[in-house]
Amino acid sequence: MLVHCARARLRREQRSIPFSAMWDAATERFEAAVAAERFRGPGEQWSGGWVSFPPAWGEAPEERLLSREARGQIQAAIDRLPPSQREVVLLRDVQGWSAAEVCDALMVSEANQRVLLHRGRSKVRQALEAYLSES
Repeated sequence: MLVHCARARLRREQRSIPFSAMWDAATERFEAAVAAERFRGPGEQWSGGWVSFPPAWGEAPEERLLSREARGQIQAAIDRLPPSQREVVLLRDVQGWSAAEVCDALMVSEANQRVLLHRGRSKVRQALEAYLSES
């Protein structure tokens, strides 16, 4: 019974996030991790799936990602994140901390840590996609 309850709680956490995690104080509106127009709408075949896959980033993205300029773009994108997202991204992706370590250090729940990490990564990915599509 205890395992069943834990699984049910985990499933609920996976499909829901607190509204406060979606609020963007800079624009004073709720934000989406990925723009809604990139997904198929209700009633369409494969509803919720990608309208089109994100564009390729060029012939040799590894070379561009390793360049000093690209790393600077990534750092600038991280620096622009809201403080809570920035802390989680830095600890998880730059410092290599585990989710449990981040939760303990920042005194946040597992669910909140996942939301902050997902939103932070989405913003960094979006900035990197914009940079790579310019060149």
